[in-house]
Amino acid sequence: MTPSTLPHQLDANARQWPDAIAAREKALGLWRTSTWAQCLRDTRALALGLQGLGVGPGDVVALLGQNRPQWVFGQIAAHACGAMSLGIYRDSLAEEVGFLVSFCRAKVVLVEDEEQVDKLLELGDRTAGVQHIVYADPRGMWKHEGEGGDTRLLPLATLLERGETTLRDDPQAWDRLLAALDPQAVAILCTTSGTTSQPKPAMLSAAGFLGHAAEMLKVDPRGPGDEYVSVLPLPWIGEQVALGQWLLSRFTFNFCEEVETTPADMREIGPTAMLWPPRAWESTAADVQARMMDASPLKRAMYAWGLKLGYRALDEGRSSRLSQWLVGRALRDRLGFSRLASATTGGAPLGPDVFRFFRAIGVPLRQVYGQTELCGIYVMHRREGTPDFATVGKPLDYVQIRIENPDRNGLGEIVVRHPGMFLGFYGNDEATRGDLRDHDGVPWLHTGDAGILREDGELIVVDRVRDLAHLGEEAGRAAFSPQFVENKLKFSPYVGECVALGDGRAFVTALVCIRFSIVSKWAEKNRLAFTTYSDLSARPEVADLLRREIQAINAQLPEAQRVRRFFLLYKELDPDDGELTRTRKVRRNTINERYGFLIDALYSGQAVVPVDTTITLADGRKSRIVTTLRLQTPEGPADGALAPAGPARTTGAPA
Repeated sequence: MTPSTLPHQLDANARQWPDAIAAREKALGLWRTSTWAQCLRDTRALALGLQGLGVGPGDVVALLGQNRPQWVFGQIAAHACGAMSLGIYRDSLAEEVGFLVSFCRAKVVLVEDEEQVDKLLELGDRTAGVQHIVYADPRGMWKHEGEGGDTRLLPLATLLERGETTLRDDPQAWDRLLAALDPQAVAILCTTSGTTSQPKPAMLSAAGFLGHAAEMLKVDPRGPGDEYVSVLPLPWIGEQVALGQWLLSRFTFNFCEEVETTPADMREIGPTAMLWPPRAWESTAADVQARMMDASPLKRAMYAWGLKLGYRALDEGRSSRLSQWLVGRALRDRLGFSRLASATTGGAPLGPDVFRFFRAIGVPLRQVYGQTELCGIYVMHRREGTPDFATVGKPLDYVQIRIENPDRNGLGEIVVRHPGMFLGFYGNDEATRGDLRDHDGVPWLHTGDAGILREDGELIVVDRVRDLAHLGEEAGRAAFSPQFVENKLKFSPYVGECVALGDGRAFVTALVCIRFSIVSKWAEKNRLAFTTYSDLSARPEVADLLRREIQAINAQLPEAQRVRRFFLLYKELDPDDGELTRTRKVRRNTINERYGFLIDALYSGQAVVPVDTTITLADGRKSRIVTTLRLQTPEGPADGALAPAGPARTTGAPA
């Protein structure tokens, strides 16, 4: 039987398999392992320490930092106290952290280091409700010590010592915590992506969460011999479900040293299962192509031939040994994918071309689909056979899906229910009533996604309902999906992010961001001088390169969906500027407001647009950009001449 809560499951694993390896973390270049018994010891001490701080049922414990075993232990410890955990993305700005901590009335915040502590302290009275800030890494914390320091600060080591002392004095304290837990109570507050507003914390019960993780394991089984590398942020529902599956199936949970060391760390571990968002798969495919640009002519020829053989075999429903020998085996080893048995992508649609690339080199990539409110993934491609790239797979056995108000093609809103779905949005009854509606006395979630449920049970997801667009009367009100166009554009290795436009207009246009890592290599190879991203994107040679790419992509699109005009943006779209969510989904309302002057120019035909603006850098500093953008078409610049767009000039810190 499956224990009813996360602490119960951890306790059961530690009792039955105390010496089995449960987690592995790389620190200072060395991998350090933790057994199930050690995981329980640290979690138990942390839980009793939190209880000593007054944490109990109904309270909220927030977690802020990089993926670490201590993050996981903190979450389970909060649940053991009967409290709710709230994960916050580590790269969130102070204002974002302040909103969530204040809105959810967090009593304690567990943070990783000085950087995260500073975010909380600079918010001042806006985090007055936080009673304790517990930090794991003491480096740099000396500046907050002594007279005048914030009395809420508490080292994690001290809190663990208090918990261990409590257990020595009262050996039954942990067992009493477990006995008091209610499996149906809210255990997890998991935030939605927030594409249109502030993220909303979805309330998930422990029983529903673990039950859903168990249902997923029936379709995508894992066990004690499997290795999983925690790459996605732990606050994301996809990684939360991985945590639940870890407790249920006892695979090894691996944590990289730093974000920058992830590729090397993955190669050392050789994961057997992984979940990445589309942006990561797209970036990896583009990086492979970029490396091939630097390879010798012989290697480039072997790569092209091997990939061609792989594509042909894929189309014929088989595998090519020669292709794997020439390309696949070496590439998988280089990427750390040699042992992959389960590779999935979710969070947003992934272009079929990217799918084909990874399947051709032998990566068993499959699509999954879900929402935070529905406890993550509930539709997925099965391991057996070759997946249909046009779909996201079939629903889990206990999931019910229907299409609301379908048109003549069967396209309508995807509406779903299952026993493990969320209980509502924390502190937001209005939003709960808007998304969770009763039909025949049964609550169903209106996902806001438009899709088609085929007769064979496969689900096709087209776009967000609100984002489905129609061209203007002059174009016959032709329907198109901006997301579909964007996915096509992003398969080009030279395109990073992009936003397709055209609702109510005469034709489709786009705002395009170059993929700096790839375009910079291309520029160096072609002896083009540049300084910053803004400077490179303004080069006429780069505009010519992107025009050729868009011409080729347009040839694959229906006439009405082809991009007729575009601008190369002077900066990358960034979550810190509110243009993307923390899961890197486009906030279209923000784009429409911030770049309205460029959108107007796209449709008015204004050939040259001067830009003088300020952007936010990754470290929070501001930088001014002064440049000139030239309107582009797939055939050439708007004025017909391949003239320089004018050098970009950046003041302040490098862009």
